[in-house]
Amino acid sequence: MQTIKILFFGDIFGRPGRQGIIKILPKLKKEYKADLVIANAENLAHGRGVTKSTITDMLDAGIDLFTSGNHIWDKRDGFKLLEEKNPVLIRPANYPSGTAGQGEKLVKVGQKSILVINLIGRVFFREDFNCPFQTVAKILKKYQKKNIAGIIIDFHAEASSEKVAMGYYLDGKVSAVLGTHTHIQTADEKIQENGTAYITDVGMTGPEVSVIGLDKEIIIDNFLTQINKSADIPETDTCQINAVYLEIDPKTQKALKIKRININIKI
Repeated sequence: MQTIKILFFGDIFGRPGRQGIIKILPKLKKEYKADLVIANAENLAHGRGVTKSTITDMLDAGIDLFTSGNHIWDKRDGFKLLEEKNPVLIRPANYPSGTAGQGEKLVKVGQKSILVINLIGRVFFREDFNCPFQTVAKILKKYQKKNIAGIIIDFHAEASSEKVAMGYYLDGKVSAVLGTHTHIQTADEKIQENGTAYITDVGMTGPEVSVIGLDKEIIIDNFLTQINKSADIPETDTCQINAVYLEIDPKTQKALKIKRININIKI
């Protein structure tokens, strides 16, 4: 294996996102010859949390591992899936000690191992998370003597500054720092000075005409009236697909390529 090829999908939002993945993933896996497919699943089931059936649908579609964020607790199935013996779903590692699930996982890619770590930011969140910088340092120390071909970080955070800081903090220590949570894909993908691929936010896989996944008219009305009405996921025939493609050198763990994927498809 000369390089390890990875597809990482931004937050999959509700049924439109799931339908988009089912339709596009076989084509993208063939096009990019992907060895590993990862996706953030915290919005998988109607925009909030996951269910066993939605995770199963995405596994059947070809996703290998799911990261998450603060909404992973919104449905009971999330707790059960996180606590499975060999989970396909992980949660941010810097939740307090004793929280259900695990924050990192070694994934086999052929004869190689990829370490996937999930973190959550602290800026603009109401929860009191542990420090993501100190948490990831401890995790990396735990695995430093293991033979790992690459390390992928999903940093689920609100503030761009916090994500950029994490990218520089981990430059040369991991293969990629990929931001999630805002649902807006940023155009700052790059390979940093010491070989770590970085993007502030991968974006969203979900309804194209929406406000980060929700019905635009209701959200606009909320801003106009300052009355917070509950918004649903719009009925749509178009899904936006936001993802990144990575190539990693398994000998050095360094990223050789990062490419943004931003396409709309009919579903």
